[in-house]
Amino acid sequence: MDDRPIVRTPTWLSRNVVLLSLSSLFGDVSTEMLYPILPVFLTQVLGANGSIIGLIEGVAQATQSVVQGLSGSMSDRLQRRKPVALAGFLLAALSKPLVGLSITWTAVLGARFLDRIGAGARSAPRDALIAASASESDRGKAFGLEGLGDNLGAFIGPLISVFLLAVLVDMRIIFYLALIPGLLACVVVLMVREERTTTNLVSAKLSLSLGRFPPSYWRYPVAVAIFGVGNSSSAFLILQSQSAGVSVANTVLIYAGFNLVAALVSYPVGALSDRVGRRTLLLAGLAVLCISYLGFGLGQQAFVIAVSFAGYGVYQGVSRAVGKSLAADLVPETLRASGIGWYSAVLGLSQLIASLVAGLLWDHVGHTAPFFWGAWSAVAGATTLAALVRARSITRDSVTTESNTL
Repeated sequence: MDDRPIVRTPTWLSRNVVLLSLSSLFGDVSTEMLYPILPVFLTQVLGANGSIIGLIEGVAQATQSVVQGLSGSMSDRLQRRKPVALAGFLLAALSKPLVGLSITWTAVLGARFLDRIGAGARSAPRDALIAASASESDRGKAFGLEGLGDNLGAFIGPLISVFLLAVLVDMRIIFYLALIPGLLACVVVLMVREERTTTNLVSAKLSLSLGRFPPSYWRYPVAVAIFGVGNSSSAFLILQSQSAGVSVANTVLIYAGFNLVAALVSYPVGALSDRVGRRTLLLAGLAVLCISYLGFGLGQQAFVIAVSFAGYGVYQGVSRAVGKSLAADLVPETLRASGIGWYSAVLGLSQLIASLVAGLLWDHVGHTAPFFWGAWSAVAGATTLAALVRARSITRDSVTTESNTL
């Protein structure tokens, strides 16, 4: 008789969850190899100013957000997630070398536009695949693992860039080499197994109407938009580090540390949200975001900048793991990709406004102004979230709404 203990794998830790987490890791290694040096490249090599950086990052974020909503709807219509996600990963990978080929900021804008189309196209269907791989009671853990992979990739990418900056003369070569992890992400997605849904296609098509979402869903994006208009691109955090006299290499290392914090936070807070509730942790994350922005605004020393970056990493880990989990909870299964996609679209479109405002404040008011604006928005968003989104399960309401309209 075999007395060896039986090791049981958690039901949510499926092959797909692991593979999709790895795809996020490789995809973010590719992105974050270039992202922390992009503001430096724009300002020191191409001569761009803060307003131009705000425009580029705002357009990039808005593009990603709109495409997230559309790709979510498309994958719900097709009832296929993997092909849409794979196409997005491939386009994002192929766009990276185009940044290195750019000789004007407008060319960088075009390359970032293509990159964010790819990033937006892959996000919602990938998240829908993850949500389908775990029950509601374990969904936070699954998204937490994906967030761990994503943020760990965002930690590794800048470290690779620091090494390459030390051994390479031309910064542009880093943008070319970023293609490699991007293609590895595509290979991993190819190994994902997608089960064909039994949902009637006609019903799925009808479900694409935005009016099919329950009222409890729309209250959430309203709160997201309010704090999103102050949550500008991380490029301004990097520029603030430069303004404080931190070297390029140390700025990239601080940025890598921020992503490491986000990676370490993602899974624990995702698992915790399965027990204590998503809204509670999101409110805590917004409180940390407010404090971090105040640190960027008030502190001009490298140590204060580093601590503020770490706090921002805590918020990033909470937002990624818990924010999408809550969006998935708010809608029925047949609308899951659309629900996550349009949540991300609202978040990103509000960040377009945030980045444009931050660029204007940076150039015309002062380098601390964008961060005070962000702190105020975090407080306003947290207040709205507490008032509009109730601490109760809304999936049941969503299912009821869907069944009543079929």
